[in-house]
Amino acid sequence: MTETTVIIGGGQAGAQVAFSLRKEGFSGRIVLIGDEPVLPYQRPPLSKTYLAGELEKERLLVKPAAFYDKASIERRLGETVSAIDMQEQLVSLNTGDALSYDHLVLATGGRVRRLSCPGADRINYLRTLADAEAMQDAFVAGARLVVIGGGYVGLETAAVAVKHGLKVTLLVARPTVLGRVSSPEVGKFFEAVHRKAGVTLCCNTGVDAIEPSGDSDRVLTLVTDSGYRVLADMVVAGIGLLPNVELAQAAGIVCDDGINVDEYGRTSVANVYAAGDCANHPNPIYQRRLRLESVQNAVDQGKTVAATICGKDKAYAEVPWFWSDQYDLKLQTAGINSGYDQTIVRGDPESRSFAVFYLREGRLLAVDAINRPAEFVVTRNIIAKGIVVSAERLQDESIPAKALGNDSPCEIIAKATSQASDTSQEKVA
Repeated sequence: MTETTVIIGGGQAGAQVAFSLRKEGFSGRIVLIGDEPVLPYQRPPLSKTYLAGELEKERLLVKPAAFYDKASIERRLGETVSAIDMQEQLVSLNTGDALSYDHLVLATGGRVRRLSCPGADRINYLRTLADAEAMQDAFVAGARLVVIGGGYVGLETAAVAVKHGLKVTLLVARPTVLGRVSSPEVGKFFEAVHRKAGVTLCCNTGVDAIEPSGDSDRVLTLVTDSGYRVLADMVVAGIGLLPNVELAQAAGIVCDDGINVDEYGRTSVANVYAAGDCANHPNPIYQRRLRLESVQNAVDQGKTVAATICGKDKAYAEVPWFWSDQYDLKLQTAGINSGYDQTIVRGDPESRSFAVFYLREGRLLAVDAINRPAEFVVTRNIIAKGIVVSAERLQDESIPAKALGNDSPCEIIAKATSQASDTSQEKVA
């Protein structure tokens, strides 16, 4: 009897599950349901090259339509799931159709966190292809753009806008940009970069209201919590993401900041799996549960779920990684810095090429590598293998980055002990 896998979610994770199922040898029916009327596409370029009109829509696609046809992957695009019947293993669509399944994958992703101040309905958000296209007509040189939020999306949007001649004001509620994911050193560096590029940047600044301006129906006035008023031809906010868990919750699946899964992508209900931005998984490297919003996580979890469905269990135990392109800078992050008690800066920030390592009790947790791909790559390896590297070694640029993780923990400890002994003898002498 032919088995059917239904995938709810037409993003990176859902598409990856479908591709990987075929690669793992699944010969049954695969149905991919997406609420957007387009094939799965890459989201990172939306706030960069696509917004600026420098990338054709076809190049956003994860795979062209012919690939799905060849792999016999059915697409139900522009459709939504209204309910899941776990007892009958049935998915109900907004079209009135119903699909039975043997395996169900929830790759429902997330939705933008929205501002709740008066006038917030006038704000643009940048999550979907339609969001980016709605902004493009107003994305012209000389236009006044106000960006709310100092995370990746906000900073990338500001960088692209300034490059194309827009007058940009960036409002950030936190003391520094990237305050949720990076150190003050990295945040201050990017603040200086944006200001030098021409962005008017205001930290510790919230928005109390957005009002029409008397000058024109299209011009808006943003009223900040400090009383500062900013005129804008367009406003875009990037203040975070909320996981789409409503379908899972209604079906009785355990959720806690996302849909809870085990290391194989299985939810609390048999034959139901989750992957991507909506999934909360146990990470053995950091020994706690994580919900990650990244392409890497979506792809790797999609592969894990497909393997599980095919009876080839492969536990998901990856080092998370992220990236952001701003101006001539590529910020690459490996690991999660939560709980760090020490930062080590390798290189000179003034050179626009340096790395910041995050440690807790001497253990390397993460790195922010700015135009330093070698440090990014080696840190992923160090964290994955649990290698102990001293702060002094991380900072020492006479040691090539690729060699930072070469020594074993025992060798490093032995060297540190020997050095300490030598120092002690020098003091005695």
